[in-house]
Amino acid sequence: MPKLPEEFADLERFSDWCLPTEEERYQKRLNSTMAEMQDLYDAGLNRLEEIMVYVDARFPLKGMPDDAKALVHLGQSIVMVSFPVEVWKQPRVLDSGASYIKLIKEPVV
Repeated sequence: MPKLPEEFADLERFSDWCLPTEEERYQKRLNSTMAEMQDLYDAGLNRLEEIMVYVDARFPLKGMPDDAKALVHLGQSIVMVSFPVEVWKQPRVLDSGASYIKLIKEPVV
């Protein structure tokens, strides 16, 4: 069964990136190869605006259907991999060692 809306069927192969929390997305990023992140980035970057327009025009934050929520989470994952792909060329922040800032509250989705 598809996770994403029909209009985004081409991104369905990235449904394992539809993760609801920042911590899950961050762990996925750290455990992914650069090739996997590059693939997501290449397929998704040009669709980010379309994702935002699709969700914003159709649904309130509360009561959003599961496929639209998954699409939002996929968009968040695309953003999550942008710096590693564009700048750092590795999953971790350069020179950060084992440091990590924990998100205290998740965005509403």
